[in-house]
Amino acid sequence: MEKIPFVTKEQMEQASRTFPTPFHIYDEKGIRRTARALNEAFSWNRGFKEYFAVKATPNPTILKILREEGCGVDCSSLTELMMSDRCGFCNSEIMFSSNETPAEEFALANKLGAIINLDDITHIDFLERTIGSIPPTISCRFNPGGMFQLGKGKEGFQVMGNPGDAKYGMTREQLFEAFTLLQKKGARDFGLHAFLASNTLSNDYYPELAGILFGLAVDLHRKTGAHISFINLSGGVGVAYRPDQPENDIYAIGQGVKKKFEEILQPAGMGDVRLCTELGRFMLAPNGLLITRAIHEKHIYKEYIGVDACAANLMRPAIYGAYHHITVLGKEHAPADHVYDVVGSLCENSDKFAVDRPLPAIEMGDLLAIHDTGAHGFSMGYNYNGRLRSAELLLCEDGSLRQIRRAETPDDYFATLVW
Repeated sequence: MEKIPFVTKEQMEQASRTFPTPFHIYDEKGIRRTARALNEAFSWNRGFKEYFAVKATPNPTILKILREEGCGVDCSSLTELMMSDRCGFCNSEIMFSSNETPAEEFALANKLGAIINLDDITHIDFLERTIGSIPPTISCRFNPGGMFQLGKGKEGFQVMGNPGDAKYGMTREQLFEAFTLLQKKGARDFGLHAFLASNTLSNDYYPELAGILFGLAVDLHRKTGAHISFINLSGGVGVAYRPDQPENDIYAIGQGVKKKFEEILQPAGMGDVRLCTELGRFMLAPNGLLITRAIHEKHIYKEYIGVDACAANLMRPAIYGAYHHITVLGKEHAPADHVYDVVGSLCENSDKFAVDRPLPAIEMGDLLAIHDTGAHGFSMGYNYNGRLRSAELLLCEDGSLRQIRRAETPDDYFATLVW
């Protein structure tokens, strides 16, 4: 798969005259196209809804675009709830999935009418004490423990996740206890949620997860009498960060889940269950770029290209060793006959966007587009070394550019200090 930026060198040179690099830019057309494909892939399920994970890209303009496409929001903190409220989301358009949750966050989620997704059985009493009662609609998060394994090849099972080491969710036994207790406390409609693996590149992941949750839902309904009205498949559907990786086919995924639905839920008389997803990465990552400029070159034991962005703008490569493809704008078809480390300015040797990366010859002043930064890019930024977070721009459907977040200034950095 060839990775082609959704912007050109000419567009970004013009943009940089008004908005100095580095900056994140998002593709409105791509965002809408992705949302529509997801909704079409699951249109067979009456009531399907995507709850976009706000933590992936917490920007009001992005959230409003997704709301126009029929999406809700999945929030995990007080400020994400506040942002969603100000963007017009309310009631069942909001899913609140958090852990180790402060009381004030449960209180605001309840005030907004959000669906609360409980992470632990002890949160039942905590929630009741906080808001005075248990909401009639409630969801619980499941952790099956052990290793989640998917696929079998020459090397045996391909391990996709390790739920047993994750801090999230309840055990199977706790879920049965929780559903029984919640009914006694007034809950009438239940949801079930689980997240077993991150950034999977397999059309089989969601159907496999769906089979686990659907079977569990049938058992919960039969043994506790609880009415399960929705099942949240959460996130985990990944994107191809590397050009040689296969892309997920959301239509094949939707059909795989449908098959499990028809095999498990419908025969149990549970064909009215609504499905939900919370696909932050899948929805936004490919629809965002980090644009940065080459400002230094260094020739020692390796060849280095220094850029004006750093890990404060995109930390995934620094903390995960994550691969993000890089295009030198204007040199898309030039031979990648040079090998560079592309680095930022932080006083950390991990501040590298690429290591030993074959790229075209880079000259000072060249613009580099770092791909797939639309999710968990800007949102994971920080201010180490006093570095300031960048602006965010939107490439609108009509081709115009719009600033949707200004760059931080030194005044922002100093604003919370007591001198």
